[in-house]
Amino acid sequence: MRGKIRSVGLSDVGRVREHNEDTIGVDADIGLFVLADGMGGYNAGEVASGIAVKTVMSLVKEAVEHQDMTSSDPETGMARPSIVLRDSIARANKIIYQTAKTQPQCEGMGTTIVACLFFDNRVAIAHVGDSRLYRLRANRLEQMTMDHSLLQELVDRGFYSQAEAQRATNKNYVTRALGVEPTVDVEVHEQPVDKGDFFCLCSDGLSDMVEDDDIHLTMSTFSASLETVAKQLIQLSNDNGGRDNVSIILAQVVDSFAARTGVVDRILRWFG
Repeated sequence: MRGKIRSVGLSDVGRVREHNEDTIGVDADIGLFVLADGMGGYNAGEVASGIAVKTVMSLVKEAVEHQDMTSSDPETGMARPSIVLRDSIARANKIIYQTAKTQPQCEGMGTTIVACLFFDNRVAIAHVGDSRLYRLRANRLEQMTMDHSLLQELVDRGFYSQAEAQRATNKNYVTRALGVEPTVDVEVHEQPVDKGDFFCLCSDGLSDMVEDDDIHLTMSTFSASLETVAKQLIQLSNDNGGRDNVSIILAQVVDSFAARTGVVDRILRWFG
């Protein structure tokens, strides 16, 4: 994956909160990007998000280095990278849950998470909660994750339109998070990737404060510099009130990364 994806990650405390409970993880060499938005009293939120990101980064990296990541599960049809990503998030949930149960200062902590892992000209996208992943392709911005939130359930049931939901005030009631229950349902799906695709992972500190049209305009206008895009998005969030921590990971596909599966390719890897 080295040289195939350019990326940047930034996190900001915002204008209201005293400390930052978001955590981000970036490893472009294996195509892994993870963002978690912690919640809980005192510093427990940042403990939960830190555990989540550290666990996922560690387990996925270990799997990439030691397992065949080109195979698929015959039962689910999911590629091995998607399963590894899902299972690593499930493992993080167990660790956070146990920590919250055994450490009084961490009682009630939890975190949302969104992660993606690039492989074989595809991307596995996994999330729990309302941290999001957007894709900009051919100047069209699309939200690739659906929030696990009360508001999204009301949209799904027809009580709100998407436009009304964008302006709603009760956005922060998540229906799914890591660390709340012993097990968690991790939503995972795979998408084909095109050269030039532009991905944005973000905490709700961005999506609650900046409308999708403005996210789209910022990504399109400053796409030549990912760092400029990230800084501008954080500035927009803070200019609009900065009521929460805001974290952003941007990743752009600059070259194909099809998996090598043939005999010649395997021999080339031996000498690579």
